[in-house]
Amino acid sequence: MKNVLNETTIQLGVCYYPEHWPEKLWEDDFQRMKEMGFHYVRMAEFAWTIFEPVEGTFEFDLFDRVIQLAKKYNLKVIMGTPTATPPAWLTEKYPEVLNVSKEGVRYHHGSRRHYNYNSEIYRTLSKRMVTEMVEHYKDNSTVVGWQIDNEINCEMDVFYSAADHTSFRKWVKQKYQTLDSVNKAWGTIFWNQTYTNWNQIYLTRPTVNDSYNPHQLLDEKRFISDSAISFVQMQADIIRSITDKQWITTNGMFGHLDNHRMTQEALDFYAYDSYPNFNKIIEDNSYMPLRDRKWSLNLSTVRSFSGNFAIFEQQAGPGGWVNRIEQPTPRPGQLRLWTFQSIAHGADLVLYFRWRTTTKGSEIYWHGINDYHNLPNRRISELKQTSKEIQKVGDTIFDSKYVANAAILTDYHNEWDGEEDKWYGQFIGESKEAWFKAFQYHHIPVDVVNVTQDMALEALTKYKVLVYPHAAILTEKTAGLLNRYAKQGGTIIFGARTGFKDLTGQTYMKAFPGYIKDLVGIIVEEYTLLNGWQKNPHVNIFDNQLNTHGFNEVLQPEADNVEVIGTYQNAHYEGKPALTRRKVSEGTAYYYGGVFDYQIASLILEDLEISDYRSKFTLTSDIELAVREKNGEIVYILLNYSQKEQNIQLKVEMENLLDHDITSGVITMASYDVLVLKEK
Repeated sequence: MKNVLNETTIQLGVCYYPEHWPEKLWEDDFQRMKEMGFHYVRMAEFAWTIFEPVEGTFEFDLFDRVIQLAKKYNLKVIMGTPTATPPAWLTEKYPEVLNVSKEGVRYHHGSRRHYNYNSEIYRTLSKRMVTEMVEHYKDNSTVVGWQIDNEINCEMDVFYSAADHTSFRKWVKQKYQTLDSVNKAWGTIFWNQTYTNWNQIYLTRPTVNDSYNPHQLLDEKRFISDSAISFVQMQADIIRSITDKQWITTNGMFGHLDNHRMTQEALDFYAYDSYPNFNKIIEDNSYMPLRDRKWSLNLSTVRSFSGNFAIFEQQAGPGGWVNRIEQPTPRPGQLRLWTFQSIAHGADLVLYFRWRTTTKGSEIYWHGINDYHNLPNRRISELKQTSKEIQKVGDTIFDSKYVANAAILTDYHNEWDGEEDKWYGQFIGESKEAWFKAFQYHHIPVDVVNVTQDMALEALTKYKVLVYPHAAILTEKTAGLLNRYAKQGGTIIFGARTGFKDLTGQTYMKAFPGYIKDLVGIIVEEYTLLNGWQKNPHVNIFDNQLNTHGFNEVLQPEADNVEVIGTYQNAHYEGKPALTRRKVSEGTAYYYGGVFDYQIASLILEDLEISDYRSKFTLTSDIELAVREKNGEIVYILLNYSQKEQNIQLKVEMENLLDHDITSGVITMASYDVLVLKEK
């Protein structure tokens, strides 16, 4: 990302919508942005009608004037292609561009993201719009990059227009070539769903009891992802065919989209939109809830796409539409905390959303840095301080790498298949979050790694520990990769429901856990879903009695060197194995026949040999530790997510890079405080 941005330090910026404001405000806005230490302005992603007020007539005067003013204040402009909100003249004349629900209800003009990716006329008009914009701004040195569309698959991540049904049929034919192959992959012999003509194939449509072919549904999500990537790639190809001076990205992270492939194939880097205050509207009754620290998990996932990234929308105030997503005002210090949270996890460019709270439309309560009145406020003061601090440490942290010896493995096949399969899918997120909590609260930095069928062993061997909680879909190839990882010295941890499905989502006729059976040295003797109709069994792990939930697998050791380190209690499988450990050459494989929670993950974590930072710090559970490295120099970022002071201990002498004080021993972190430390 360093070469793409042509920067040497972390930069800040802001989202700005000049079309919302009188022109007399523009220059004062830009001057104040510059005074706050901002260098980037993002604009235009919803402005199609400004550029093309009438079909085929293009006007650039408004944004030309805006960009010229930005240049005066040495602000770099990121232009958005405005395809997320087609104009009213377009949807009125070409209603086939609109998205349609599974039930056949057409979504009409008046919101955003109401189009579909596969409408030929929409693709044609989008191509023309993007081409006109890029041709106009290709030589404008103030325009440094392009954001394609806005938040791909946000609002809606399913598409059922006529164009989508037609494109899906073509996609299926290209993938499978013959109807026999389709029928085999989708298991259509069940319930007499066999297809005898290509024209019989559609995306899923309403059925009795809303029960759909699960194998078709899995392919449907793959198709939706491919459609979205194709739309992004179409725009990226246009931009690259016209200029090589401006970089390309898009923003978000939403469902039914292979963000890894999209980033690798179409983008120069990825941009995330970070709203940690969403924790105030997402109910979490779990033990030791992450709250706004859950965005560290999201940011770790974004980091897995291609390394360091950008934030194109960093929360800058309370948020919410008129009718949804309503959130309270962040407390003093939280905007600074969340900014450093993004940077700690790999953001080299952070743009706040937005400069000023809009006075019109559905987002009049989605507050920016400035309030409606445009007068000084607490958020402005806090972000001015944050900006000054980032200027002190930005060059040290910029382009540095997140240091982690552990990784949580994820993959799109299980994520998408699990949406419909209630026998394992609901557990994926629970266990992933439980393990992230365990790493977080034990102050062990962790990565998130996406598993693919062509993954190289080198992508895994840099980690001492891997956690792959509920990989129901697990191929022989992936099992071989994980086996080689363990044999060369790695530790890997599996959970219930592992290895019983192939890439179509159909089950193997093999003893569970399928192709990893020989790695873990056990088979599943029997299993049960725990749905509340009887009291859930307990499990005894290292002499700790804990509750189980969700699912139980009774394990049967087959290899001689399998150690039983957890057994079930108060069930008809009393005393039988629940958790096993097996040495595999130089490594170790654990298998837990259940769904992980924080306590169980923590007990297993304490059994592992993984380096931590207890020799350097004594930290409370409210503190997150992130470790960054560049050119052999290590920087530690400490984030206090509590509204209370936290006393921590530095066991070695360190320099606080925010004020250059040398410190050690017991120190107090204020509420929502941040420390950036370097060992002396």
